[in-house]
Amino acid sequence: MESELRTPHRLESFPRALTDTEAEARSAAVGENLVPAARPVRWSVRFVRSLRDPFTAVLLCLGLVSAAVTAWGTAAVILSLVAVSCVLRASGEHQAERFLSGLRELVAGTATVLRKPQGGGPPLAREIPVAELVPGDVIRLGAGDLVPADVRLLRATGLTVHQAPLTGESAPVAKAVRPGAGDRGVFARPELCFQGSAVASGTATAVVVATGARTHFAGAHRTAAARDKSAFDRSLHGISWVLIRFMLLAPPLVLMASGALRRQGPQTLPFAVAVAVGLTPEMLPVVVSTCLARAASGLARAHGVVVKRLPALHDLGAVDVLCLDKTGTLTRDQPVVERSTDADGRDDPQVLDWAATAAWWTLQLAEPPAPDALDEALLTAAGPVGERYDGVAALPFDPVRRLATAVVRGRLGTHVLVVKGAVADVVERCGLDPAERARLLSRADGQAASGLRLLAVATAERPARTREWTPADVRGLTFRGFVALRDDLAPTAAEALRDLAALGVDVKILTGDHPGTAARACHDLGLDPGEVVDADTAVALGDTELTDLARRTTVFARCAPAHKARIVAALRAGGHTVGFLGDGTNDVPALGAADVGIAPRTAVDVARESADVVLGEKDLAAVAHAVTAGRHSSGNIATYLRVTLSSNLGNVVAMLAAGLLLPFLPMLPAQVLAQNLCFDAAQLAYAYDRPAPGTLARPTAPRPRDLLRFLGGFGALNAVTDLATFAVLALALHGPDALDDRAVFHSAWFTENLLTQAVVMLLLRGGGGRIRGAVGRAAAGLAAVGLLLPLSPLGPPLGLVGLPRAYYALLVVVLGLYGCALAVARRWPFPGEGAPVSRR
Repeated sequence: MESELRTPHRLESFPRALTDTEAEARSAAVGENLVPAARPVRWSVRFVRSLRDPFTAVLLCLGLVSAAVTAWGTAAVILSLVAVSCVLRASGEHQAERFLSGLRELVAGTATVLRKPQGGGPPLAREIPVAELVPGDVIRLGAGDLVPADVRLLRATGLTVHQAPLTGESAPVAKAVRPGAGDRGVFARPELCFQGSAVASGTATAVVVATGARTHFAGAHRTAAARDKSAFDRSLHGISWVLIRFMLLAPPLVLMASGALRRQGPQTLPFAVAVAVGLTPEMLPVVVSTCLARAASGLARAHGVVVKRLPALHDLGAVDVLCLDKTGTLTRDQPVVERSTDADGRDDPQVLDWAATAAWWTLQLAEPPAPDALDEALLTAAGPVGERYDGVAALPFDPVRRLATAVVRGRLGTHVLVVKGAVADVVERCGLDPAERARLLSRADGQAASGLRLLAVATAERPARTREWTPADVRGLTFRGFVALRDDLAPTAAEALRDLAALGVDVKILTGDHPGTAARACHDLGLDPGEVVDADTAVALGDTELTDLARRTTVFARCAPAHKARIVAALRAGGHTVGFLGDGTNDVPALGAADVGIAPRTAVDVARESADVVLGEKDLAAVAHAVTAGRHSSGNIATYLRVTLSSNLGNVVAMLAAGLLLPFLPMLPAQVLAQNLCFDAAQLAYAYDRPAPGTLARPTAPRPRDLLRFLGGFGALNAVTDLATFAVLALALHGPDALDDRAVFHSAWFTENLLTQAVVMLLLRGGGGRIRGAVGRAAAGLAAVGLLLPLSPLGPPLGLVGLPRAYYALLVVVLGLYGCALAVARRWPFPGEGAPVSRR
């Protein structure tokens, strides 16, 4: 592609252009001018991919094992849980994909192309679909046009383009036919324009040098590397595999113990499978999918936020660093006039009037008119200026000379040249001595360093004339002063930054703008920029040094796409969970490098395809809402893990101990599964719970080591309670109703287990908040099942019988002591609550 960019004459098109026949032949050879889009994933494929979740896969295996040993009830329950989990996850992601397919827009609809008639004659201009452009086509560009392919300029007049989607620069970039050095990268070359950019002002004729997949815009698809495992995946998988290893050890332990003590190993296989199922958090995939799907649905309805990848919501909840560009997020990409001053720095409204006059008559007299954001800002600040002077001629903005000139009528017999433009270029054309010129340039540099964008204004009075005014006449000017402009702040940015800070999210700015411009925007929004670091300096550091610098730095300026991606990767290497908000092609590498990629609906196609979350509007407030929703869902998931795993672990340990102490199985396989099914059904209430405020206030993620320590402590407490039931039975039951009565023992332990699990649901919910409706009702229902099921008609088929009244009295004592112990232990900080996120 570089060879084509350097040698457009090889395309054999200009000045004669192409005929339709030649264009069709080239289209057949290179394909249509379409950016490769991500292939939609079928619902069935998403369903199968959901089986890769560790617990889902293990449950599937246990279900198949249960079916193999003809435990059909067990198999049906387990396989139903697997199916429900996969359907929820696949449906949520499929619905998000369908919504996004409606947001995909073409880079440009049509283009003005010169095509030579088949029968001969001069080339004729006509509109054709962008998809039909081929290398070698000659196209015309005007203000407001989107560049439909990578092109090289053949002619240009006052051409500037917005390259923010490609480079992140907020200001328009001047382009010219004359080639320039590519020391700052291919996007800095003035003779080249790229697909995805937009013409801000001027006109041009250009030859197409690359289309479709060969453009730099499409190349962003290929540079977006596959994302590493997210924070959610890392934390959940770490916990999962530890538990899976222990779960896989449970059946062999049960079989070996039974074979050694009672020589009934094969007969206890169903019980061993039931114990393994009892340790497994079967509802985890369902609870996770339900929590995330409900949060994603709520975000879409209330805030227009679309979650493409459901686990990204959990990652959002764990985000403690959000990286974003300044342009369009903190600012509206619309400059506003800050002040106008004379050469000595004193306020002078006349300078603004002169600048607005130049903008007005340049717009009125230029052919074609080419307004830009700076002209609009000047005219808005100065008010009506059309009646103050009578315009004579205009020399539109020239990107080489970097100034624009309007000629208006002055005193009788005179014309006045009003010039505005880049400070250095205007000062150079004024009759100033070297010392004064240096003083003005120094003053301009100082204001630019403070984040202001400066226009210099000068005038010159000339005798009136009828011949045409030319750029050569713009000399010997009288310097009038400066007009300082700043970026207009996004109206919700300051409040959103405060909300993110309250959520414990550290915002870092990665921008392609001047360091002073970025620092000024941060100061205006109340965000302390600290020492602004030039990205070129930062990426020259080693990985360790860059990680430390990224942690301490708020603003990185003059960032290229590779700079952003490496800074994001350095933050992740430092132990942070990183979100990145971007909307341009230049942001794609960073979107892929972050834990969570976020893009607005108006982002370029490739950015939306690379993002995990799509915002309805480019508004930081929506990001704060998404972070809160992510913490809501992850808080509920963490609560489920604490309650379920600690209870299950305690029960399994007690069962293994009882299996060694008792001459019979401590519980029948059907009873284990029935108890487990009741507990699992109750746990679904956590998907509808409202976490305590403390859970939403800080970024958290489950950390395997801390959670396993928590499970060990509370699991042991639960196991002690279960074993205490043995003592209750030994003290309360005598004679034929003693421990030899297996049905009484099974029923007693069944009831005790469900009651303790109900207590655990209430007291280990965490955060200190009051119990909400769904969890309270579920716990009450679970307790009712534990007390009434043995007495119901369903009891005998399960081998359950009614219990002596004395047992209930002593059980109240055991549960009371257990509840007090839990209430005391509940005051300890829970893993992941109030602790910083860690990826280690």
